[in-house]
Amino acid sequence: MIMTASDYRESLRAYKPRVFINGSAVDSVPDEPLLAPGINAVGVTYDFADLPEYLPVMRARQGTSGEIVNRMVHIDESSTDLLNKLEAVRLVCKVSGCAMRYLTHDALNGIFQATRRTDDARNTDYSERFLDYLHEVQDRDLTLAVAMTDAKGDRSMRPGLQANPDVYVHIKERRPGGIVIRGTKAIVTGAPYAHEFLVMPCRTHTKEDADFAVCCAVPVDAPGVTIIARPAGRPGEPAAKFSAKYGQSTGVVVFDDVFVPHERVFLAGEYEEGGFLTTSYATHHRHSCIGARAGFGDLLIGAGAVMIEANGLDADRHGHIREQMVDLITITEGFFACGVAASVYCTEDPAGSVVPDAVFSNIGKLLLATKIYDMQRIAHYVSGGLIVALPGPDEDHNPETRASLTAVLGGRSDIPRERRMEAARLIEDLTVSGQGGWYSVISLHGGGSPEAMKREIWRNYPVVEKTELVRNLLDRGVLAGGESASKQPGRCCAAGCRVPKPPELK
Repeated sequence: MIMTASDYRESLRAYKPRVFINGSAVDSVPDEPLLAPGINAVGVTYDFADLPEYLPVMRARQGTSGEIVNRMVHIDESSTDLLNKLEAVRLVCKVSGCAMRYLTHDALNGIFQATRRTDDARNTDYSERFLDYLHEVQDRDLTLAVAMTDAKGDRSMRPGLQANPDVYVHIKERRPGGIVIRGTKAIVTGAPYAHEFLVMPCRTHTKEDADFAVCCAVPVDAPGVTIIARPAGRPGEPAAKFSAKYGQSTGVVVFDDVFVPHERVFLAGEYEEGGFLTTSYATHHRHSCIGARAGFGDLLIGAGAVMIEANGLDADRHGHIREQMVDLITITEGFFACGVAASVYCTEDPAGSVVPDAVFSNIGKLLLATKIYDMQRIAHYVSGGLIVALPGPDEDHNPETRASLTAVLGGRSDIPRERRMEAARLIEDLTVSGQGGWYSVISLHGGGSPEAMKREIWRNYPVVEKTELVRNLLDRGVLAGGESASKQPGRCCAAGCRVPKPPELK
């Protein structure tokens, strides 16, 4: 079954998670105004999969079952799958800002690989368990939140040496029918309005920390689960032209002795494969992030163009404005091109799925992580200071001030003042508000810090190959003209030469 946004919202009523926002308990997640923008954003991934014009990118045939499924829960089987996923993520994010559900896709793909690798190495049955779970997720068209980033405590110490072991999620007890987990995941996007959590390790572990290498699926309302979340977007704020409708909540999720049956456990102490899962998920996720922030770039490019026009400027005639817009386009399409390259140069995993190229995925993610502030700066440059100086929207209905503001805050005579005001408030919302700051930080640190991406680029890039290239050139003494470049006596040119004798002392 492929759900619609309405179906998704109604499906949340079957769950009763323990959620707190701003110090108060949430009685009903689908009816909570503070979570509505997040539910709306995830809903885009459902509704777009129901629109005929988007079916090629928003749906896929799952090879392990033969069923047609939502792209966000599909296991990639070809370069075309990766390209379609990249386009699908960009599509839903240029409408919603951040649709979150692509994390579901990334985690499912990473676990699909890791369970097969674990079975091959240790003769376990994790991949069979996971395949059953995967088909259930696809059949029910679920949204899964990724519970990966642990609270971590003192970051100079490994998990097993922490004064409070609960800063990492770990296996507390092993029972005949399953495991008991305990600990805290500190940054879980979309936590309150997911159907289940995919709990995964956030780092590599040693043998001594094996109990921290755990991967499993947990319903959001499982006994012992508590979600302490922030509002999604800026619900109810009149100035929030975008994020009053679309946004994301992030939550701290506490697992307090939560029992997980064996059929939902996909790693339980296999620390080497847990490390592989961490990097595999990161590659898939950074590839998806490229599409997500390209969608955000689409929003900024469009909003900037509308604001330039409303201000009475023309990028064709005003070179400095055109230059800035070209920079914004170059940044956005530059990192998106890395996503395309990562899709084209994908590799096949032994599990039967494909993995985007790690180097291009990490370069693309590193570019967007460090260029997000430039993207916002350019939007500010081309828009002017009105985006932070504009009176609040309540003044639009104030009879004491409306007339004078209408007279002086217009731009081009053929563009209504209201259009200019709406564009200014949209850019403010996306770049200057608290929600704008959220986009910045989630771009910088989501999917790992820039340092993590640099490490992956260095680890995967064929530096040895480049080194051998240059060594071979030096050994052959190749010059532009194909002549020998050796400095050995008699070999520097075709005719040969002699080493000058030292001057004789007289």
